[in-house]
Amino acid sequence: MALEGFDLVVLGVVLPSLLRDPSWGLNPASASLISVVGLVGVMVGALAAGPLTDRFGRRSMLLVTVTSFSVLTLLCAFAPGPVLFGVLRFLAGLGLGGVLPVAIAMVNEFARSGRGGSATTVLMTGYHVGAVLTSLLGILVIPGLGWRAMFVLGALPALVLVPLVWLRLPESIPVERGPAARRNPIATLFRGGYLRATLAFWITSFMGLLLVYGLNTWLPEIMRSAGYALGAALALLLVLNVGAILGLLLAGRVADKIGVRTSTIAWFTAAALFLALLSIKLPGVGVYVSVLLAGVFVFSSQVLVYAYVSQYYPAEARATAIGSASGVGRLGAICGPVVGGTLLSAGLAYPWGFYAFAVVAAVGAVSVSVVGRIRSTDTPDRRMETA
Repeated sequence: MALEGFDLVVLGVVLPSLLRDPSWGLNPASASLISVVGLVGVMVGALAAGPLTDRFGRRSMLLVTVTSFSVLTLLCAFAPGPVLFGVLRFLAGLGLGGVLPVAIAMVNEFARSGRGGSATTVLMTGYHVGAVLTSLLGILVIPGLGWRAMFVLGALPALVLVPLVWLRLPESIPVERGPAARRNPIATLFRGGYLRATLAFWITSFMGLLLVYGLNTWLPEIMRSAGYALGAALALLLVLNVGAILGLLLAGRVADKIGVRTSTIAWFTAAALFLALLSIKLPGVGVYVSVLLAGVFVFSSQVLVYAYVSQYYPAEARATAIGSASGVGRLGAICGPVVGGTLLSAGLAYPWGFYAFAVVAAVGAVSVSVVGRIRSTDTPDRRMETA
């Protein structure tokens, strides 16, 4: 998950350099297109990986996805221009999209009863640890080695990780054989009373991922348009993701105590409030505190959606449900960079961009409130006993 967190932030980290490289000829609109192409790959990967994971097993799909996106991320470092770079981002996205539904399904199947919320959020701290390290690497590496070194460093951990997964990671549930294996997990999402919840989860995930990718892609440039230096703008991106880690650790504990539904609604509501407050330009340390608080609620809101989905659906459709929420939500991830790039091109990113993001968070709070309480009786303890 930390490697996927790297991919979440790396484009936002290298964009200031790419936009100022005359040989690439990028502007905010064309840079947004590259981001969109990569996210389309992530969307396709997430939608495809869910059913494949429910059919062929969690462990094998994790190996396939991590290996593929790591190799293709390395190749991004050698792209001679924006066209091939965009193609490689799309292909890497296919593997990246599959990681999340596989990992969340596995961690919920190993989690103790009543701990699914914190198990999911603790897992996803890896996502934002990767994002924080990438922001820090950008500050340290790009001035001396250039942006290409970022993709080399992002791919190298797979040399250690893939053999460890192969040797040490067990399967969480057995792969089904016979008639059970022929059941269509996609159909489960739309029958038996799940239709309304599925649609509501899709809308909420759309809003959540619009916020995550819109902010991580364009926050440095938005802050630069507000008058901050490049170093400070990149530091604010780092602070945003530090807030995300703190928020995840807090959100999981809250979800285990008061319920994942209530906590998800509360988190989206708080995200709307703190995003609106970012429109106020604060001096000194004040802006860092404001961005930190926004990060606490924005990113963990989306992770709580995944925790909610993983507990709401039965085991035979769990990865498919997570993958569909993640995949459809990637349309929001595509819209986020487009919205940010459009506002930057129009000279409206600061402060109106933060108002727009606040409205998105408010819509997320409303849509997730449509989903009822947990329906699945397939608890973690029972899953492991049957396995």
